[in-house]
Amino acid sequence: MSLADEAGKAGADPALRLDDFLPYRLSVAANAVSDVVASSYQSRFGLSIPQWRLMAVLGEDGPMTPQALGARTVMDKVTVSRAAAALHERRLVEREPNAADGRSHRVGLTRTGLDLYAQIAPLALAHEARLMETFTPFERATMQNLLRRLQTAADEAREG
Repeated sequence: MSLADEAGKAGADPALRLDDFLPYRLSVAANAVSDVVASSYQSRFGLSIPQWRLMAVLGEDGPMTPQALGARTVMDKVTVSRAAAALHERRLVEREPNAADGRSHRVGLTRTGLDLYAQIAPLALAHEARLMETFTPFERATMQNLLRRLQTAADEAREG
């Protein structure tokens, strides 16, 4: 029996087209965009995507707990921990006690981390601008609105 025959017996829906399946398209597009932007800081600054995401969040929002970093970056605890440890080793972040909860700590950018963030952020924005230049201002605004609505719908579906 061929694999196709087995898939048919397993109830595979032949109407599913992966290239038209929203979760797949979003994942492929997100990875492609992330890879383009990441190229500006991976080779030049030696940062992985998770490391840059932590730096970007800390640069924008200031120090926070690893749990808050995970929620804000939508990365799992292990990925956040590894990225924070690598950044700490390079002296780009520091850990400080969490006054609100003595059982945890807060992670924040060091002066060196802030300086690096200030170098990388304009590069990331320039890559984003190049990617978005094929869209009209209306299309960009519509895309942002649709992505926010999609995320809200997914959050509600997860909770409900």
